[in-house]
Amino acid sequence: MRRAEITRKTAETDIALSLDLDGSGKSLVDTGVGFMDHMLELFAKHGRFDIDARCIGDMHVDGHHSVEDIGICLGIVFARAVGDARGICRFSDVVLPMDEALVLCAIDISGRGYLSFDVALPDRSAGALDAELVEEFLVAFARNAGVTIHLRLLAGKNTHHIIEACFKALARALRIAVSIDEKFSSDIPSTKGLIL
Repeated sequence: MRRAEITRKTAETDIALSLDLDGSGKSLVDTGVGFMDHMLELFAKHGRFDIDARCIGDMHVDGHHSVEDIGICLGIVFARAVGDARGICRFSDVVLPMDEALVLCAIDISGRGYLSFDVALPDRSAGALDAELVEEFLVAFARNAGVTIHLRLLAGKNTHHIIEACFKALARALRIAVSIDEKFSSDIPSTKGLIL
């Protein structure tokens, strides 16, 4: 079973998070940031991952620590659940529409975490989420998951739609990349013989 969990407590956040890569899209999420809850719920649904995420954060400051630390924790459990990456497809790309927004997401589960985020967000917030925290979350996830992620905005004017398209596209791309290639299910998808 490709499942992992983490509890992580700092002076700023107290997080418990679990991820099942072979789930059905169920989620139980309470991050203290409503829009982030919505993004994690749709990430689970479109990735077909089961996610349980709870965060108590220093929201009297703002949402930054909570959002970034959730990205860290989700990245850590993702890497643990993927394990040695044996049999996975590894690469994928998705172009996803969300009303007027159109986002391209290409990923490589390479062991080398990197984010290229070419996504202009017109408004400073979506709900109670500071829009600049979207990139902070994705950087934290990419680094800790060991996934190279390229996100490009191809069209869009509505910040909510653009952010939602980013999360849905990432979820769909990850769903494809972590799927098992039955013909090569015992192979590590790298000429090195391991994913670094």
